[in-house]
Amino acid sequence: MPGYDWAMSNTAPALTPRAWIDILLLGLIWGGSFLAVKLALGELPVMTLVAHRVGWACLALWVWVWFRGLALPRGSAIWLALLGMGVLNNVIPFTLIAWGQQFIETGLTSIFNAATAVFGVLVAALVFQDERLTPSRALGVAIAFSGVVVAIGIGALANFDLRSAGQIATLGGALSYACAAAWGRAKLGQLAPEVAAAGMLTGASLILVPLAFLIDGAPSMPSRPVTYLSVAFVSIIATALAYLLYYRVLRVAGSGNAMLVTLIIPPISILAGALVLGERLAPQAWAGFALIALGLAVLDGRLMAKFQDARRRDTS
Repeated sequence: MPGYDWAMSNTAPALTPRAWIDILLLGLIWGGSFLAVKLALGELPVMTLVAHRVGWACLALWVWVWFRGLALPRGSAIWLALLGMGVLNNVIPFTLIAWGQQFIETGLTSIFNAATAVFGVLVAALVFQDERLTPSRALGVAIAFSGVVVAIGIGALANFDLRSAGQIATLGGALSYACAAAWGRAKLGQLAPEVAAAGMLTGASLILVPLAFLIDGAPSMPSRPVTYLSVAFVSIIATALAYLLYYRVLRVAGSGNAMLVTLIIPPISILAGALVLGERLAPQAWAGFALIALGLAVLDGRLMAKFQDARRRDTS
């Protein structure tokens, strides 16, 4: 999933039925992507899988750009910015999250991935003057981060192992997504979103394809059909198509409503992991997700606004 385009306003357009359908569909796609990655990792090394993901998605998006007749990026400065975006939004998070998924459940991965929005608030506050950390946002961040700590568990930090490393790697991917959102706002605001997505995947492919050959060697042909289906889903559906769908959600629903996707993804991922892989999450993971969801609701602002309106009505 891309870094969220955080415009931290407490107002958001009313959600139309079409917007709800798009948000639910996007949550379903990205929720299923964690299972697809897990299944593909059964036969493919991490770097090879991630190279497949960005490479095929890159080709699909350039076909879309050509079909739409969109203007191509011009000049070395914009291509360097797209390369940076590819590193922050694809190379680092895709690799860290896929590596982490080798050691933790798909549902837990999606819960930690929800921290992207929280990291996005902090990074935006550090980088942009108009995104200051207000008391209500600070409260939302504190609640959500307490959820991350609960989901990880103090014992995991005290007895550090590969599972702990997988959890931290996933959080590192979420932080990279947040940095990508700030980078995109600062460097790529003038590009059509579809072109920016195709360009950053091009930059990511130029890095990941050679790295996959260097680290994993020449790719071998998988033997299981589920591996091919998983790679196709995670690259064409969960990356190329999902980017197009995500940007449409931003246009029609605004960034505040787009955050609802963050709350839809974990339940879908948890259910998929349980049905297909027989995974079961510990109660602390559910408690952590509940706190993260509450923190995101506070960050959204509308919950606090309704609470304040109710208090004013009670005192009037």
